[in-house]
Amino acid sequence: MSLHRLLEEQQSRLTTLTRLLEHEQEQLLDGTIDGARLEKIAQEKFRLLLSLEETETNRARVQRKLGYSTDGNGARQAAEDAGCLDQWQATLDMAADTGRLNERNGRLIGLRMTHNQQMLDYIHRIAEKSVYASDGRATMGQRRLNTSA
Repeated sequence: MSLHRLLEEQQSRLTTLTRLLEHEQEQLLDGTIDGARLEKIAQEKFRLLLSLEETETNRARVQRKLGYSTDGNGARQAAEDAGCLDQWQATLDMAADTGRLNERNGRLIGLRMTHNQQMLDYIHRIAEKSVYASDGRATMGQRRLNTSA
């Protein structure tokens, strides 16, 4: 398979992954979380990442087979010699943009998790305060409304 075709595949998959990450971000910013939808997005992301990895492995194999070094300079030289340097650079830019979007979503997930944990801790603290004494009677002492303000 030609380098041009491999880069087209990578760009197509990166575009799909970017759309998926944007949808994930919308879900994360929404007031209510659809856990089933986020799970489906995670599965689709995993599948796409495997496909991208496979395409990149094929690209690197072709590059090596043609005698280019396996580093970034070799990739750039192979793209230049194949007449698709602009396409190679566009692929790199797309990958960087997609990576930043994925990192942003990771931070949003972290914020959601922190918020959820804080809410659970708060609920737990409230639940520990019993309104009943050990003999089963309701406690009245500290629970009166202070009207002296």
